Amino acid sequence: MNKRTLTATLAAVLLGTLALTSCSSTAGEASSSGDSSGTLIVYTNSNSDGRGEWVTAKAAEAGMKIEIVGLGGADLANRIVAEKNNPVGDVVFGLNNMFFETLKSEDAVSAYTPEWSGDVDKSAGDAKDGAFWPLVEQAIVTVYDTNTVTGADAPTQVSDLWEDAAYDGRYEVNTSLGQATPQLVLAGLLAPYADKKGDLGISDAGWKQVQDYYKHGSPAVEGTDLYARLTRDEVDYGVLPSSGITSRDAEYATKTGVISPKDGVPYVTEQIAVINGTPRQGQAEKFIDWFGSADVQGEFAAEFASFPVNEKARAQALPEVVALIESLPKQDIDWSLTRERISEWVEKTELEYLP
Repeated sequence: MNKRTLTATLAAVLLGTLALTSCSSTAGEASSSGDSSGTLIVYTNSNSDGRGEWVTAKAAEAGMKIEIVGLGGADLANRIVAEKNNPVGDVVFGLNNMFFETLKSEDAVSAYTPEWSGDVDKSAGDAKDGAFWPLVEQAIVTVYDTNTVTGADAPTQVSDLWEDAAYDGRYEVNTSLGQATPQLVLAGLLAPYADKKGDLGISDAGWKQVQDYYKHGSPAVEGTDLYARLTRDEVDYGVLPSSGITSRDAEYATKTGVISPKDGVPYVTEQIAVINGTPRQGQAEKFIDWFGSADVQGEFAAEFASFPVNEKARAQALPEVVALIESLPKQDIDWSLTRERISEWVEKTELEYLP
């Protein structure tokens, strides 16, 4: 076993152990009892910034008792696959298409057609089998505070950040590659450099981009929000999903600018599905019908600045959010290649390029 494979194996074991121990006792007891009427366990990577508390409270108002269990995207997908023979969770939402395709291939989620299926573009989810359905679309954007950085000073291409010495150390890089957003950033960096003859399907020029991106950036500080660092003049630029902009501008008194490269930015569509084997199938379906409905997604969009896939809910989305999404072109990313190779890309990046 070579060093890269051994390290990845040990990391997977460690992540699995940490994920299992992080789950609350309530979730474990609910699964082991097989109680079809117990608390609904909802897995998500979209519970930050008060989202988990909001969903829990609103579900209670609708007569549903749920427990949110949150993990980073990649770690959560790995956990669901690891548990597929004895599922702990009942529903999963927030993961993107790439992760859900993996869950589907592992038979870890089961098909269900929600009541609101006619209100969304089926092609944004699993149009073929209906194993997962789309909720929210987000752009993964590089941002700055226009109070301190003028539009004239900001780069026009994200690659300028590591190619121009003027920005050296002035942009944050998230090195937690077990999370969905940093993986999407990595996929976006590598997308223009697909090469069948290259290492892991990527040309040397592509890997040089990854190396330089991490080499010249400022690693994210655990427990410290990007916008806190922006306002303290530690960095000038960083990456986050587009739905995080509005709340941070309100909290930090910033006025966010977004770099809009001509080749576009990565987009992600968050999905929802029933976890295969749940003893609470009926409750899981009821939750999906409720959470993905136009009323709830509209409220969610207004509260958390999201861009709902549900067309009836979109009327309640914040105008500035709609304008931003409509203004940002989508980067052309080969998602089939990305899904096939992302774990290897992450492994190579962690071993060779992270500071």
